[in-house]
Amino acid sequence: MNRAERANAYHNSGYNCCQAVAAAFSDVTGLSEAQSLAIGGGFGGGLRCGEICGAVSGAVMVLGMTHPYTDCTDLERKQQIAHLTKEFHRRFKAEFGCERCLDLLQADISDTERFKAAKASGVMKKCPVLIAAAVEIVEQILREKTR
Repeated sequence: MNRAERANAYHNSGYNCCQAVAAAFSDVTGLSEAQSLAIGGGFGGGLRCGEICGAVSGAVMVLGMTHPYTDCTDLERKQQIAHLTKEFHRRFKAEFGCERCLDLLQADISDTERFKAAKASGVMKKCPVLIAAAVEIVEQILREKTR
Protein backbone atom coordinates (compact mmCIF):
# COMPACT_ATOMS: atom_id res chain seq x y z
CA MET A 1 0.00 0.00 0.00
CA ASN A 2 1.48 3.34 -1.00
CA ARG A 3 1.24 6.45 1.19
CA ALA A 4 -1.77 7.96 -0.64
CA GLU A 5 -3.62 4.66 -0.26
CA ARG A 6 -2.66 4.56 3.41
CA ALA A 7 -3.98 8.09 3.90
CA ASN A 8 -7.25 7.18 2.22
CA ALA A 9 -7.50 4.05 4.36
CA TYR A 10 -7.39 6.32 7.43
CA HIS A 11 -10.06 8.52 5.87
CA ASN A 12 -12.23 5.53 4.98
CA SER A 13 -11.96 4.41 8.61
CA GLY A 14 -13.58 7.65 9.74
CA TYR A 15 -10.69 10.05 10.28
CA ASN A 16 -10.84 13.51 8.73
CA CYS A 17 -8.69 14.59 5.80
CA CYS A 18 -6.06 16.30 7.95
CA GLN A 19 -5.73 13.31 10.26
CA ALA A 20 -5.47 11.00 7.26
CA VAL A 21 -2.62 12.93 5.65
CA ALA A 22 -0.72 13.53 8.90
CA ALA A 23 -1.00 9.91 10.05
CA ALA A 24 0.14 8.58 6.68
CA PHE A 25 3.45 10.37 7.27
CA SER A 26 3.95 9.27 10.89
CA ASP A 27 6.95 7.23 9.80
CA VAL A 28 8.81 10.38 8.69
CA THR A 29 7.50 13.07 11.04
CA GLY A 30 8.61 11.48 14.29
CA LEU A 31 5.05 11.61 15.60
CA SER A 32 3.25 8.46 16.57
CA GLU A 33 0.08 7.53 14.75
CA ALA A 34 -1.93 8.58 17.82
CA GLN A 35 -0.16 11.96 18.01
CA SER A 36 -0.75 12.61 14.31
CA LEU A 37 -4.42 11.75 14.65
CA ALA A 38 -4.78 13.90 17.77
CA ILE A 39 -3.11 16.97 16.27
CA GLY A 40 -5.25 16.77 13.13
CA GLY A 41 -8.55 16.26 14.93
CA GLY A 42 -9.85 19.82 14.71
CA PHE A 43 -8.74 20.54 11.16
CA GLY A 44 -11.26 18.44 9.21
CA GLY A 45 -13.90 20.16 7.16
CA GLY A 46 -11.69 23.20 6.79
CA LEU A 47 -11.31 23.92 10.51
CA ARG A 48 -14.88 22.67 10.85
CA CYS A 49 -16.16 25.76 9.08
CA GLY A 50 -15.27 25.28 5.40
CA GLU A 51 -11.97 27.13 5.34
CA ILE A 52 -8.58 25.60 4.41
CA CYS A 53 -8.98 21.97 3.31
CA GLY A 54 -7.96 19.47 5.97
CA ALA A 55 -5.72 17.64 3.51
CA VAL A 56 -3.86 20.90 2.93
CA SER A 57 -3.54 21.50 6.67
CA GLY A 58 -2.22 17.98 7.20
CA ALA A 59 0.29 18.39 4.39
CA VAL A 60 1.64 21.63 5.85
CA MET A 61 1.90 19.96 9.26
CA VAL A 62 4.01 17.21 7.68
CA LEU A 63 6.28 19.75 6.02
CA GLY A 64 6.67 21.54 9.35
CA MET A 65 7.57 18.34 11.15
CA THR A 66 10.06 17.25 8.49
CA HIS A 67 11.62 20.73 8.26
CA PRO A 68 11.26 22.09 11.79
CA TYR A 69 11.59 25.76 12.55
CA THR A 70 11.91 25.76 16.32
CA ASP A 71 14.47 28.49 16.98
CA CYS A 72 13.13 31.97 16.25
CA THR A 73 16.67 33.20 15.51
CA ASP A 74 17.21 30.59 12.77
CA LEU A 75 16.15 32.67 9.79
CA GLU A 76 17.35 30.05 7.32
CA ARG A 77 14.92 27.44 8.72
CA LYS A 78 12.16 30.06 8.86
CA GLN A 79 12.70 30.85 5.18
CA GLN A 80 12.89 27.17 4.32
CA ILE A 81 9.51 26.25 5.83
CA ALA A 82 7.96 29.39 4.35
CA HIS A 83 9.26 28.38 0.92
CA LEU A 84 8.10 24.77 1.24
CA THR A 85 4.64 25.82 2.44
CA LYS A 86 4.25 28.29 -0.41
CA GLU A 87 5.42 25.69 -2.89
CA PHE A 88 2.91 23.17 -1.58
CA HIS A 89 0.11 25.76 -1.85
CA ARG A 90 1.19 26.73 -5.37
CA ARG A 91 1.07 23.12 -6.58
CA PHE A 92 -2.21 22.29 -4.87
CA LYS A 93 -3.89 25.43 -6.21
CA ALA A 94 -2.52 24.74 -9.69
CA GLU A 95 -4.29 21.39 -9.62
CA PHE A 96 -7.57 22.35 -7.91
CA GLY A 97 -7.85 26.14 -8.27
CA CYS A 98 -8.36 26.80 -4.56
CA GLU A 99 -7.73 25.45 -1.06
CA ARG A 100 -10.96 26.21 0.77
CA CYS A 101 -12.97 23.13 1.68
CA LEU A 102 -16.20 24.99 0.95
CA ASP A 103 -15.03 25.84 -2.57
CA LEU A 104 -13.39 22.49 -3.29
CA LEU A 105 -16.48 20.52 -2.31
CA GLN A 106 -18.96 23.20 -3.33
CA ALA A 107 -20.84 22.23 -0.21
CA ASP A 108 -21.08 23.43 3.37
CA ILE A 109 -20.23 20.60 5.77
CA SER A 110 -19.92 22.76 8.87
CA ASP A 111 -22.63 21.01 10.87
CA THR A 112 -23.97 17.48 11.20
CA GLU A 113 -27.02 17.95 8.99
CA ARG A 114 -25.11 19.68 6.19
CA PHE A 115 -22.38 17.04 6.39
CA LYS A 116 -24.97 14.26 6.05
CA ALA A 117 -26.58 16.03 3.10
CA ALA A 118 -23.22 16.53 1.38
CA LYS A 119 -22.30 12.90 1.94
CA ALA A 120 -25.65 11.73 0.56
CA SER A 121 -25.19 13.90 -2.53
CA GLY A 122 -21.85 12.25 -3.29
CA VAL A 123 -19.83 15.45 -3.02
CA MET A 124 -17.59 13.90 -0.36
CA LYS A 125 -16.20 11.56 -3.02
CA LYS A 126 -13.84 14.43 -3.87
CA CYS A 127 -12.03 14.04 -0.54
CA PRO A 128 -10.01 10.93 -1.48
CA VAL A 129 -8.77 12.75 -4.59
CA LEU A 130 -7.75 15.79 -2.52
CA ILE A 131 -6.08 13.59 0.10
CA ALA A 132 -4.11 11.64 -2.50
CA ALA A 133 -3.01 14.84 -4.23
CA ALA A 134 -1.88 16.43 -0.97
CA VAL A 135 0.13 13.32 -0.09
CA GLU A 136 1.69 13.11 -3.55
CA ILE A 137 2.68 16.80 -3.53
CA VAL A 138 4.34 16.42 -0.12
CA GLU A 139 6.16 13.32 -1.34
CA GLN A 140 7.40 15.25 -4.40
CA ILE A 141 8.62 18.13 -2.24
CA LEU A 142 10.36 15.78 0.20
CA ARG A 143 12.07 13.94 -2.68
CA GLU A 144 13.23 17.24 -4.17
CA LYS A 145 14.67 18.34 -0.83
CA THR A 146 16.79 15.19 -0.54
CA ARG A 147 18.46 15.61 -3.92
